[in-house]
Amino acid sequence: MMQRVRQFYRAMTADITPADRAFVDKSIPKAAQPLFYAMHPADQYHALHVARTALALADMSNLPVDRSMLLRCALLHDVGRQKGDLDIWGKVFTVLMDHFLPALAEKLAKPACRGLWDKPGHALYVYYHHAGIGAARLRSIGLTAEAALIARHHLPPAEDDAPELSLLRDADERN
Repeated sequence: MMQRVRQFYRAMTADITPADRAFVDKSIPKAAQPLFYAMHPADQYHALHVARTALALADMSNLPVDRSMLLRCALLHDVGRQKGDLDIWGKVFTVLMDHFLPALAEKLAKPACRGLWDKPGHALYVYYHHAGIGAARLRSIGLTAEAALIARHHLPPAEDDAPELSLLRDADERN
């Protein structure tokens, strides 16, 4: 629970600095930058923290890691969530619904958002499916290797997981 409180505080105080923007712009391909900047600023801030944590975890591990791939995946892992799909209060709503009423939450999830009344259902859909949505967006710009990792970042660990995927999961969980 404290992790969720910390996430909420970070989301409410998120501030993307010019140095953060320069870091992002040099770390991900130009074609991916519109996807990153289409995310809510709180998600951008989260992705930056995940990226820094992932790199620190890689430094502490003995795993053979492609650091540039890990960095790209960490920065892009939530591009399935865009501004307007799942803002801070939408995230609070979806997390609470998923925790306390998971069957109802899954039933209410809707891919389309045609108006105000569809917004909660759409937020739930994006919450549940953002990894696949983001992977599809990345594939559409040619980042297929990144898409393959990001599509699996919320799935349970498997024996054949790449070290970058394991580190991404760990870093995301910590942030």
